[in-house]
Amino acid sequence: MKKTVLVFIFFITALSVFGQRIYTVGVLPFEASGEGVSPGVASEAERLIRDELSPVTTLTVLPATQAAEGEYLINGQVSFRNNQIALTATITQASTGKTLNTVREQGSSLNAISMSSVCAQLCDYIPYPAYITGKWQSTINTNDGPVTCILEFRPDRTATAEQYDTWEHKGTNLLKYQAIGTGTYSFTGYHIPRTVTVEGRRILVNAAFGINLTLEDALPKYNIVNVTGSRILFNDTRSGFEIVNGGIPCGDNYTGPSVYPGEKLFYTGFSKIR
Repeated sequence: MKKTVLVFIFFITALSVFGQRIYTVGVLPFEASGEGVSPGVASEAERLIRDELSPVTTLTVLPATQAAEGEYLINGQVSFRNNQIALTATITQASTGKTLNTVREQGSSLNAISMSSVCAQLCDYIPYPAYITGKWQSTINTNDGPVTCILEFRPDRTATAEQYDTWEHKGTNLLKYQAIGTGTYSFTGYHIPRTVTVEGRRILVNAAFGINLTLEDALPKYNIVNVTGSRILFNDTRSGFEIVNGGIPCGDNYTGPSVYPGEKLFYTGFSKIR
């Protein structure tokens, strides 16, 4: 029995570590193709790609001398077309030799090409660490007391609502139902953070997110919760995240901003509790 328990614990630990795994990337020497491009320009393109990737914390960029050992390999070439510099970059999975994506950009010079855009398109094909898995809590402190949501996100993209308070304030009447439920979620992380516009502000985000829940014992309006197109931003330690555009709906305030600043109540900020 002890041996079985130990094996089970090892399996769960291995799964967790795998889910959080950070992959290695090697940037191989770029080639100069055709007339009008010197080897120095190709080397500069390689350097710009490496410099763009080096600060990324969700990947490990190997030194140039170890680039060929990467689990994912980036190579490319620079050519001269129609009086412009053309950059072609390809990412390959080393274990299979499969080409995952090829990006082509051109500009008046290398500096006129967005290396951030090139790297973002390449890195979309590298698995992102499963920072979202685990149990998270969001609490909204209204004048009528706290409204709380506890969600668990599993590696298989299923979700459990351990607690999902739904709330309504109308006149002198207050309703709060503590629901539970199950569902699914979607999560796509960005190795290169992207910028979205929210209420006129430009905000960096780390991932796209969506959730679909079926709830029991909720206010009837919230028996089904379906959120798509959300963007989230993690804090530096990945112990919290914020939904920067909208949120997960949970309540209605029919009596104005004296109770809560807005007609709708949303869970937006979550902290990891396990």
